[in-house]
Amino acid sequence: MSKSATDVMQDILFAAIIDGVVALKAASKGLPNTLLRDLNAIHANTTFADLPAELQAAIQTSVRAALTRLLKEGYAVTPAGSTPPVRREGSPGPRHPGGNRGPRPGGSGPRGPRSGPGGGRPGGSGRPPRPKS
Repeated sequence: MSKSATDVMQDILFAAIIDGVVALKAASKGLPNTLLRDLNAIHANTTFADLPAELQAAIQTSVRAALTRLLKEGYAVTPAGSTPPVRREGSPGPRHPGGNRGPRPGGSGPRGPRSGPGGGRPGGSGRPPRPKS
């Protein structure tokens, strides 16, 4: 039985986090103060270049391993903007809101032409316009 995409991603992320922690420990060379300094230096705006070299290498290795594992598990990994995935036989196509209805006859919009508060009908709609709130 194959694993779900959620299970595969969870395994990949867990392994990447553990590898990152091990790399941070290696970068500190066993010194607790250095490890704390490196941990405290990581924040939401930290860039890849700001990380210790050991952690950068661990992240690169984890990304390569993750993509390889996804491919082995049978998931497609393609760059954005490439050809769309092939639809399997029997699966529904993409759904569009409103269906595939074209423009309605006799009008420019979904309800025909509109011109002013009367809705384009002779005599208007028979009620005053709504007050704006």
